[in-house]
Amino acid sequence: MANEITIYTDGSCLGNPGPGGWACRIFKQPDDTNPLTLSGGFSHTTNNRMEIISVLEALKALPEPSCVQIYSDSQYVCSAIEKGWLSSWIKKNWVNSSKQPVKNKDLWLLLLVELNRHKVTMHWLRGHAGQPENERCDALARSIAESGNLPPDTGYHS
Repeated sequence: MANEITIYTDGSCLGNPGPGGWACRIFKQPDDTNPLTLSGGFSHTTNNRMEIISVLEALKALPEPSCVQIYSDSQYVCSAIEKGWLSSWIKKNWVNSSKQPVKNKDLWLLLLVELNRHKVTMHWLRGHAGQPENERCDALARSIAESGNLPPDTGYHS
């Protein structure tokens, strides 16, 4: 895996649940002045789903296995990957430490495919703290959530 990729991600939800948006910016080299920007959203979803999807879609967009540094303000996503929550959930048949079914299993299963394809390191960023790329992702995700006429999130079940 020779490719060194840097990705910034964010998700937004107006209400939780409510309309949501996600965005990511993919830098294929450190001095990349034209990163790939991807975004999308759903009419009725949750913030955590948008955070997971932003990472999932960024990794899916990489054509070949890569070493990836992902910056996210989602402690939920960062902890699930970096602190071994995902591994624990799998071992416990998708039951969390509170003995409840893990939420967003559909997305975690898809993300696991990408995590196995790439070497990923997560970095947590404090949200709304002025990091330019995180702020760009936040603004784009929020604008998508506000845009209206979004498709349903068929994986979300309240």
